[in-house]
Amino acid sequence: MEIQFEFLYALFLLLLIPGLYILYSKYNTEKKESILKFSSLKIVKKSVMGKNFSRKHLPFALMMGILALAIVGLANPQIPTLSAEKGINLSIVLDGSESMAATDYAPTRLDAAKIAISDLVTKIDSQNNVGIVLFESGAATVSYLSPDKEKLTNAISSIQQGQGATAIGDGLALGIDMASSIPDKRGIVILLSDGVHNSGLLTPQEAIQYAKINNVQIHTIGLGSIEHVFLRNDVYGEPQFAELDEDTLILISQETGGDYFKSLDEQTLDEILLILRSNLTYEIEYSTLRDWFIAAAIVLLLIDAYAIYGRYRIVA
Repeated sequence: MEIQFEFLYALFLLLLIPGLYILYSKYNTEKKESILKFSSLKIVKKSVMGKNFSRKHLPFALMMGILALAIVGLANPQIPTLSAEKGINLSIVLDGSESMAATDYAPTRLDAAKIAISDLVTKIDSQNNVGIVLFESGAATVSYLSPDKEKLTNAISSIQQGQGATAIGDGLALGIDMASSIPDKRGIVILLSDGVHNSGLLTPQEAIQYAKINNVQIHTIGLGSIEHVFLRNDVYGEPQFAELDEDTLILISQETGGDYFKSLDEQTLDEILLILRSNLTYEIEYSTLRDWFIAAAIVLLLIDAYAIYGRYRIVA
């Protein structure tokens, strides 16, 4: 079982123990020479034979054990937390709003995202669960968390282009709820969007707080383009272009411990998901053993006190 120390440098204090042992040995040697100098050999022999060697040095040995345990406890040893099952719950939250029909990605932004997501799903480790959420004016579940890659890819291929607005908050909330629904797995959300939040019941800020409460990490991908992408003319004949709210996507990722990526075409989108796939690992949690070492040090301290001052005390 792997053990790690939060304050590894504290273990250098263990070097005090051999130093103290040298001083202890020197003290006993000088004490013995003093006794030989001022006492008769008969008295010295009687004194040495009358006191058991192990009992004589037991207090010092216990003291060194107490010091060692205290130092190791100070370094805060930790072991991996045992869990029933390891892996991740990955929720992919995909923007299906009107702007995703733009053709700067081949064949469209939505279709390019579907292809990239399907490729991610087929290559993800089998111990991980994946779920798909689609949002536009509202949010809906396309596929619940599952390790079944065929089921997931079929669900992704069934996604249709919508004509609604962009409810990023609602999509995130549903994705967060999905990612945190199965215990003993790390919850991660990947959000892909090309627009500005302008619909739904929840704001992105509220979704961020929900993610923090559920300990879910969110990676965000902004689907943009080098050139302005024309969508349509409004009722007044003014041209409308696809807008990408990078500030909000960056805020979402930063506040939840994730990363933000900007995609410019289908190739960079594939590269981004490849990077994310390599980072989708179970985050091992550690539990501390510090209290056990402190308790053991206290026990040895009590034993040492009894050995010195108790019924069979060594020191009068």
